[in-house]
Amino acid sequence: MTYSPRVTGIILAAGEGSRMGKTKQLLPFRGKTILECTVESALASSLGQVIVVLGHRADLLKPLLEPTAVRIVINPRYREGQSSSLKAGLAAVSDDADAVLFLLGDQPLVTPALIDRILAAYRSSESPIVMPVHDGRRGNPVLFSRETFAGIQALSDDCGARPLFQEYAARLLTVAVDDPAIHFDVDTEEDYRRLLQWPRGDDRD
Repeated sequence: MTYSPRVTGIILAAGEGSRMGKTKQLLPFRGKTILECTVESALASSLGQVIVVLGHRADLLKPLLEPTAVRIVINPRYREGQSSSLKAGLAAVSDDADAVLFLLGDQPLVTPALIDRILAAYRSSESPIVMPVHDGRRGNPVLFSRETFAGIQALSDDCGARPLFQEYAARLLTVAVDDPAIHFDVDTEEDYRRLLQWPRGDDRD
């Protein structure tokens, strides 16, 4: 029997949404909130576990997620930037996870099919970092193997995981996808208007 690596999804949803001026995770989209749509796609994929990292307005977001199968992690240091949420989520990952897939809580157009394509690329290559590419541009979500976990825990400031992309550049695997959703997150009111106008069926890999 062939071993299939276990991958945990970590949804980063702790930010304040300062450019938006409101809690964007709570904005309505297709009958749910943006965060609920993102969580729904993660749970419908072949991820072994899904963790959601909350921070800003966790009091409002947590009740939405409690009926689901996700594990909720509160990041009290979310104002320090995305790196703090990467580390908070990673600290909750079970010991049997071989890799994590970081998803953004404001990317509701990322589908289970897209997630599974990234997981399949990792399972066939076991590269330390796997990321999707569309039209020559990298996007999200991005997968990190256990080999990189110590490096993630050592991150500082609001740099995200960019230092690791440089460290593992020679072994980083890119996966070409026909899906512009990997570049689309909701940072501004204009982004949100574009999201609401996004045709159904165009957010499929």
